[in-house]
Amino acid sequence: MTSKQQSELEDKIKLAVIEATKGNFRQVEQLANEVLIELDKPSHFLEAIDSVEGSLRAVEVLRANAMLALADSAWKSGEYHIALEYGQKALTIVENFDVQEVRLHVYNLLGIVNRNLGNYHIALEYYTQALHKEEEAGEKSGVARLMANIGIVYSNIGSYDRALEYYAKALALHDELGEKSRSASCLGNIGAVYSGMGSYDSALEYFTKALAAYEALGEKLMTAIAIGNIGVVYFYLMKYDKALEYYTKALSAHELSGNKSNAAAVIEYLGAVYFELGTYDKALEFYKKALAAYEGLGNKSSVAVVSGNIAQVYSTQNFEGYDAAKAEEHLVTSVALSTELGIKQNLYKVLGSLADLYGNTERWKEAFTYHKRYHEVEKEVQNEEATEQAQNMEHRRKIEEAERDRQVKLARFQEQEKILHNILPSQIADRMIEGEKTIADSHEHVSVFFSDIVGFTKLSQRISAEELVVMLNGIFSQFDQLARKHGLEKIKTIGDAYMAVCGAPIHVDNHAERAALFALEVAELMNNYQTNTGDKVMIRIGLHSGGVVAGIIGENKFAYDMWGDAVNTASRMESHGEPGKIHVSEEFKQAFMLGSGQNGQSPTSPMSPLFTNRGEIDIKGKGIMKTYFLQKATL
Repeated sequence: MTSKQQSELEDKIKLAVIEATKGNFRQVEQLANEVLIELDKPSHFLEAIDSVEGSLRAVEVLRANAMLALADSAWKSGEYHIALEYGQKALTIVENFDVQEVRLHVYNLLGIVNRNLGNYHIALEYYTQALHKEEEAGEKSGVARLMANIGIVYSNIGSYDRALEYYAKALALHDELGEKSRSASCLGNIGAVYSGMGSYDSALEYFTKALAAYEALGEKLMTAIAIGNIGVVYFYLMKYDKALEYYTKALSAHELSGNKSNAAAVIEYLGAVYFELGTYDKALEFYKKALAAYEGLGNKSSVAVVSGNIAQVYSTQNFEGYDAAKAEEHLVTSVALSTELGIKQNLYKVLGSLADLYGNTERWKEAFTYHKRYHEVEKEVQNEEATEQAQNMEHRRKIEEAERDRQVKLARFQEQEKILHNILPSQIADRMIEGEKTIADSHEHVSVFFSDIVGFTKLSQRISAEELVVMLNGIFSQFDQLARKHGLEKIKTIGDAYMAVCGAPIHVDNHAERAALFALEVAELMNNYQTNTGDKVMIRIGLHSGGVVAGIIGENKFAYDMWGDAVNTASRMESHGEPGKIHVSEEFKQAFMLGSGQNGQSPTSPMSPLFTNRGEIDIKGKGIMKTYFLQKATL
């Protein structure tokens, strides 16, 4: 496949995504299938096999994106099983070819599809995986969207407390990012949860906030939906005048935007309000308008429901237009459609209404028949509701169990991460956490520090083991603080010896200068140090600059260490030094002068340290070397 062919197929995928946002799902399917047909040509497969590494992967990335486009189109069309099939095919490609760039989209889509299929714990697993990916990438917007999706799952299974928790987190992130439309959506979702809980005052509060946000943004469709939601709350509160006010506003907004489906629903709601008010002629008027709208849209399930509502009006005996025949006509229609569509919730209600109608008109045989059917379907519905409740309880149990496992794993991971950061340089720890197996780096320009306590063996014989450990811990803890201050990395302690480096694992130009200032502060600290018994503790310090190899050794007990001539020479500088003095090499002096400027002025101290020539001495394993004593400058 040539780069031109690949680009053309990528353009088709992009166009399919655009068409999906417009609701042109047939166009999406056509474009995605054209891509798949092209990719399935044997010539492309053979070219990918024979060409450079990555070509086959490029083909599969295109295939995964085409599958995702088809899955996206299918779920938005309500064809969830087809969407699941395409989504799982895309997931297989992602896992086989490690296609990270579409993994997140696959997880999110499979979460949405499984949520709509009622596979709530599976949906949550995919959402959680997608959430982790977004968190790792630092994509706060994606994190917020996924938290909102997780909130929807919890709301669906009746875990309202968890739903509110995730919606609140999503809302906080969207607010932080200035994503006002998504914040408004979260406010609406929170309102819906409170409505489901029967906390109508809280529902009203959040729906009102969502409405204000959508109005400020000029989002007409969502404004109309928010107005309608407020109307629903007032209906549940039996504040019918307020319900009428908001439903009327919502209807005007939907009609203005040309949204026929939402307009039909609001017309039906208006009919329900008028029925509760006992204004049956108005109720009938609006129910009939809703029926005509639903029939025009081809929405059979809504036709079944509103037909039952119309029958309810006609069968109300104190309605001036009471008409048993028309009530029967609409009830029979509702029964037929509900049976055809399997809408048992509506079916058993209209069967009961039909049985009552026949009883009121003394048609006892039909009344008995439909009353029997009513109880049969009611029992089925109750059994299904009980099954659904049991399934939701099981979903909640699995979700809570998975959440506990996740929290335990997260706590363990965080503890391991904390331990790694305590024993290793943070950059090295991060590389290990990200999965890097072998860490070995060359650093050409570093400065190595060694120190050793003079007469440590004799000192250890005069004090207790506990006093010795306390003393070393106190000394080295202060060394650690000074190392952090000057940007050195502690490598290790061996007995009474302390080793540190500057310039690794992160390179710095003035590594020698930093090491010098660190050594001077360490020397000053130890010149004033005494043990609890009054013994003065002296140390020797050695510094050298050069190249090293650094890396991680060990499998269970990790250690960051370094090797090379610079390490050996720095150790020799210390062992050939004198108590209370800092012994440095010619290479260290040159590195210091280059790092801090040829004039020797230090950017971090008033005056540069002084180098006192010690002359040439014989260094074990190195031969004759020119060395210096480093000391603090005096004004």
